[in-house]
Amino acid sequence: MVSDEALRGAGLRVTQPRVAVLDAVAAHPHADTDSIIVAAREHLPALSHQAVYDSLRTLTKSGLIRRIKPSGSVARYETRIGDNHHHVVCRSCGAIADVDCAHGAAPCLTPSNHHGFVVDEAEVIYWGTCPACTSTHPQPERNGHV
Repeated sequence: MVSDEALRGAGLRVTQPRVAVLDAVAAHPHADTDSIIVAAREHLPALSHQAVYDSLRTLTKSGLIRRIKPSGSVARYETRIGDNHHHVVCRSCGAIADVDCAHGAAPCLTPSNHHGFVVDEAEVIYWGTCPACTSTHPQPERNGHV
């Protein structure tokens, strides 16, 4: 099983909660904790909230999943790691999609002044309106753009 191999590869013990949570995050990219609990319980009905929180923390710390937290949103999780991609978030419904880095290499944005920092990551979140929301609720122009 892929989850078992990933956990072992990260030096973690393979436990049912970790497998259930890792599989749930892989199946539901950008899911919040509540959604992950529901999805993980489909495979492990007795899974506690605390076991999910603990697993998410461990999986994030080990680098098997990534935690993102767009402004005004709860934390979301994804298994797409190891590249420098960004996200686009719908202002209306909160839908999130991956956006590949425009320049490819990490970091894909070079700051005008790094203030002596060694920059190894750039986090960009694009905000807009998803196609579904645009078709049902046309948005007013913002800053001269539609």
